[in-house]
Amino acid sequence: MKPLIGITSTRVKLHEYSEGVYVHRDYHRAVEASGGLPIVLPLASPDTFRQLIDLCDGIIFTGGEDVEPAAYGEEPVPELGTTLPERDRLELEAIRYVVEADKPLFAICRGVQVLNVAFGGTLYQDLPSQYAGALEHVQRGAPRGEATHSVNLAEDSYVRQIAGRSQLQVNSLHHQALRRIGPGLTVTATSPDGVVEAVEYKDRNFVIGVQWHPESLFDHDEVTQKLFREFVARSREQAERR
Repeated sequence: MKPLIGITSTRVKLHEYSEGVYVHRDYHRAVEASGGLPIVLPLASPDTFRQLIDLCDGIIFTGGEDVEPAAYGEEPVPELGTTLPERDRLELEAIRYVVEADKPLFAICRGVQVLNVAFGGTLYQDLPSQYAGALEHVQRGAPRGEATHSVNLAEDSYVRQIAGRSQLQVNSLHHQALRRIGPGLTVTATSPDGVVEAVEYKDRNFVIGVQWHPESLFDHDEVTQKLFREFVARSREQAERR
């Protein structure tokens, strides 16, 4: 049985006559290659979104826009990028709903930031201006699928158990990052500058959030393949319990 994996999306406007749902193709390619059935979840009403989640066996919360600072009680700084408050409101509620239902949840880049805010955490709105000594976390001149810095994995973490090693090489496409960690979440990976790169919610079946983009490393990175396959395997168990 192939588990149904919901993949969150954003909204794009190509031109005056074309506006719709967007998600990078690497997400659904990684899910399919790992044995899952990918389905893209549109920005719908909260009730419709909950019903779509109910149909899914696992959910990926994807990358995208900056999170609106009002969601964690702050005013925007000048360096804040594009936001989409409609998406924030929908996903903040949806993440809490998925965790409460104990469905496998894989949060990537923006996704891990929304996960943290959903549980009462805050963000650095802009690392270069708010975090002294930060590495370059927006890789410039390097392809999306190329690793550009290391992350260190916590000894007792699920992600380290999956990876089978203490350090990974990852890509980096973010200027926001986790600041105060939400209650219930545990930091399980950091970059050499101390920026949080992964968190887990350990009281649930599979709740892992990572700051890098594993979907774009999938074709050539063994650890990334293990991570997606574990997520899909846990989602398959969820499907068999239904």
